[in-house]
Amino acid sequence: MSGRYSRAWVEVDLGAVVENARTVARLAGTRLLPVVKANAYGVGAVAVCKALEVLEPWGYGVATVEEGAELRAAGITRPVLVFMPVQPPLFEQFDRFRLTPALGDAASIAAWRARGPRAFHLEIDTGMGRSGVRWDEVAHVREVADTPSLEGCYTQFHSAERRDGTLERQASRFFEAVGQLARRPALLHVANSAAALADRRYALDLIRPGVFLYGGSPAPGLAEPQPVVSLRARVLAVRHLAAGESVSYGALWRAPAPTHVATLGIGYADGVRRSLGLSGRAQVLVGGARRAVVGAVTMDLTMVETPDRAVTVGDVATLIGAADGDRITLDEYAAWGDALQREALTSLGPRLPRVYA
Repeated sequence: MSGRYSRAWVEVDLGAVVENARTVARLAGTRLLPVVKANAYGVGAVAVCKALEVLEPWGYGVATVEEGAELRAAGITRPVLVFMPVQPPLFEQFDRFRLTPALGDAASIAAWRARGPRAFHLEIDTGMGRSGVRWDEVAHVREVADTPSLEGCYTQFHSAERRDGTLERQASRFFEAVGQLARRPALLHVANSAAALADRRYALDLIRPGVFLYGGSPAPGLAEPQPVVSLRARVLAVRHLAAGESVSYGALWRAPAPTHVATLGIGYADGVRRSLGLSGRAQVLVGGARRAVVGAVTMDLTMVETPDRAVTVGDVATLIGAADGDRITLDEYAAWGDALQREALTSLGPRLPRVYA
């Protein structure tokens, strides 16, 4: 069984992905480097890249060699920048799949240069504190990085959605660091979705939108994306519960009165948080109304209360998306599970077929 005949599936509006990319590119006024790591945030990297080709992005950003290889196997020919710090033993794979590494220390830059004139980007740590050369230690790599192969420099903002001065501070550090290099590389890029939408000052030569492409709102007060993802699950069973009877492991929810419970064919192995039904807030759309998720979500199944029994086996429940004139937003769904929007998207498991429109 596949697609809409499955027990559960993800619907993806590729047209909305393209429009979201078009919106952020227009507002930023520069070229796109769409971030398609983690299978395009769970949406489907190959399908997304093929859809975005109409916008002629500079290239695509991934996290691993395997992700880059998948794009090459699918026929993607634009530059693919791998943001994960890489060690020299993997350089042969970068050559094999024509991938561009992000390097952040003198030893790896020297090892990459020793293989010949191949492009790389220099990662500058301006406060993220996880990888890259520190902004105040660029002198340590300046000599080895002084090569025409240095195609770009970038940094990662840690709080681009905040308005507390950290964005400006990191940008200032970045420009200070780039100024210490012997020459300005052709491509400077610092802006994720939030920064790209907040101010053109951060657009530079490329922007790296991620969650906005896939329907996530990066920060209040910024442009809102078109919804991209809908998550559906089929009702597999409906049963009566007497007052006081329990649902799911641990008997953590009990019926306060006689009621009915519908069982959906989706669980935490598919990315639905186990705690969703314990929050007291989570809902799905089924039977023409919002229904509360109850009890601990199990590996394969999720239970919802349907007091009026207006739900039958085979009905389709919506966990994210629109149905019957209502919509559960990605933001709502993520918040019910105490997750980030990008976290909720990337958690959608491989058992769920992606249905593209």
